[in-house]
Amino acid sequence: MKKFRFIVFTFALALFTCAFICACYTPSPLYGAWSDNAGNKISFADDGSFSATIIDSNQDKKTYSGNYSVIENIISFSKDDGSINSEWDIRGGILYLTWFDAYGTAINLSLYHAG
Repeated sequence: MKKFRFIVFTFALALFTCAFICACYTPSPLYGAWSDNAGNKISFADDGSFSATIIDSNQDKKTYSGNYSVIENIISFSKDDGSINSEWDIRGGILYLTWFDAYGTAINLSLYHAG
C-alpha cells in the first residue's frame, strides 16, 4: 500500500510540475520571419534579437539588427542608431506595425508570416 501511495504521489507531483511549467511559458506570436511584397522583412528570434530590412521613405533598402522587447501591444526595437517604439497587432496572420526611418518618417508595415 505504501508503494502504491508513493507511485501516485510521484505521478501527481510530476503532473503538477509539468502543468506549472507549461502554464508559465507562453511563446510570443512574433517569433519567426515576417515579410511583404515590397521587400520589407523582420525576423524575430526567441532570445530577444531581431534583424530587419526596411525600405525607407527615399526607397533605399536599410538593414537593422538589435534587440526587441514587448509589453502588451507595444514593441520596442533597440538598434545601433537609437530605438523605435511602436504599437503592433496581428490580425489574420498579418503583423501590423509602424517603423520610423532615419528621417523620422513613419512607415506603416503589413507583414505576412513567412516562417
